[in-house]
This record gives sequence, structure tokens and C-alpha cells, in this order.
Amino acid sequence: MQHARPLPTYLVQRYLGWKATTYKENRAWYRRLASEGQRPRAMVIACCDSRVQVTSIFGADQGEFFVHRNIANLVPPYEPDGQQHGTSAAVEYAVTALKVAHLIVLGHSQCGGVKGCLDMCQGRAPELEETSSFVGRWMDILRPGVETIDSLPEDQQTEALEKEAVLTSLRNLMTFPFVAKAVEEDELTLHGTWTTIGEGGLEAYDPARGQFRPVNPTE
Repeated sequence: MQHARPLPTYLVQRYLGWKATTYKENRAWYRRLASEGQRPRAMVIACCDSRVQVTSIFGADQGEFFVHRNIANLVPPYEPDGQQHGTSAAVEYAVTALKVAHLIVLGHSQCGGVKGCLDMCQGRAPELEETSSFVGRWMDILRPGVETIDSLPEDQQTEALEKEAVLTSLRNLMTFPFVAKAVEEDELTLHGTWTTIGEGGLEAYDPARGQFRPVNPTE
């Protein structure tokens, strides 16, 4: 592959630092993970946004989370049409092969994908309407959710749609027969969460109240 190039020097240096410290100090654990295979307790579906570090937020150890990231942490509906579906494949593997106990959808504040969807649906991003736009066609998953936030003041719409993206993914997860079966048999629980990047806050969806509420250890 003639277009591939060597790694940037700063990444090489960081790798060498990791190998000499973190890996060296935990070599036995890494080798155990390699020999015994992965047994993650949970799958987390998060956004690609570089500011959202799933393992840091939840203090996860190596091998604890099966993480899948995409634009705006979206899960499409179940569509066994013979095409290529990366997110659906990840969900299938996590639930049917790894037998994760929890499936967490993690949304976040200032999500560029969600803002793009809102702009597209309100006529401010015609480039995303093009059939050639991968981002635009992916955000079509969230398009119906825009109707749920139309009546809100403009300065509240983006955050509301970010949370609607989490709920859309949860609803779509239940269209997967193997997910629905695992949930019904109490082998899997679904969770909706949303984090604020600047404040480090975390909200979880409370189905009893029908809203996201701050995670509070006293409750």
C-alpha cells in the first residue's frame, strides 16, 4: 500500500513510554487477557468524539468494556438485508457471543453529529442532504427525533436532541430479536446515559420519570 506512511514520531514515543511503564507493570494481566480471551461485563455504544473517553468516565479496567463508537452514538433499526452494518454487527457479537450483562448508550454535550442533524433538518446544512454524504445518511436515523424537540426554545434544542439520540438507539436496540430476547429473559439490561464534557456530569435515563436525571450516589 503505497499511500501508507510510518507513524508520527510523537505516537511512537508515546507507545514506547506505555510499553516501558503501564505494560511492564501489568504484564501478567495483559498476558492473561490474551490467553483467556475477553469477558467484558458491558458493551458501551458511544460517540466518536475525541473528547468522550468511555473508560475514563467509568474507571474501567482493560478488558472490562466492549466499546463501539460511531457518529452520535446511534444504533440503526434491525435490518437483515445482506448489507454491511458495522454497528449492528458489534451489537450482535456483544450480545450473542460475549454475553454482556449490560448495554449502555452514552450520549454527550456539544455533539457535532447531532447538531449536524438538526441543521440538516432545519435547512441549514444542504450538503448533508446529498445522497453522497455518509454523515447525512447516517444521521437520517435521528431525523424523526427532530419532531420531538421542534417546540422547544432554540437554545434547548440541541441538548434535547442529544438525549433523544440516546433514546432512539435504545428503542432501535429492542428491534433486534436477540437483544429483545436477552432483555425479556433478564440476561441483559439496557441503559441510557448522557455526559457533559465541560462539567464532567453524568445523567442516566429514568424510565419511571421519563427523563434524564443526574447520577446521584445517595439515591
